[in-house]
Amino acid sequence: MRRTNTNLHAKKKQLIAALKNTLGIVTTACEQAGISRKQYYIWIKDDEKFKAEVEAIEDIPIDFAESKLHKQIEKGDTTAIIFYLKTKGKKRGYVEKQEIGHSLTLQIEELDGKL
Repeated sequence: MRRTNTNLHAKKKQLIAALKNTLGIVTTACEQAGISRKQYYIWIKDDEKFKAEVEAIEDIPIDFAESKLHKQIEKGDTTAIIFYLKTKGKKRGYVEKQEIGHSLTLQIEELDGKL
């Protein structure tokens, strides 16, 4: 029993490492670790510690993308600058406001015919 738990723990650690390596892409990580996607989801459901480790990895690709965005901003990429200000600069007023207008015009003749 002890050997099985040690092996299971090692497989989970291997999968966590593969998830970090693949920026959280489950299919690729499972293939690298030699674990089925089905087993991955079983572990997510049954093991809170494993689930927490996986959830912590979810920020890695976002951090990666943000670092690329900052590099584009440093290069003076206008689109990247605008995107950043629209998403991160909302508190400072960098938002596009949509005005939705609605008008309803009824003609009396149309109403008379339907009444």
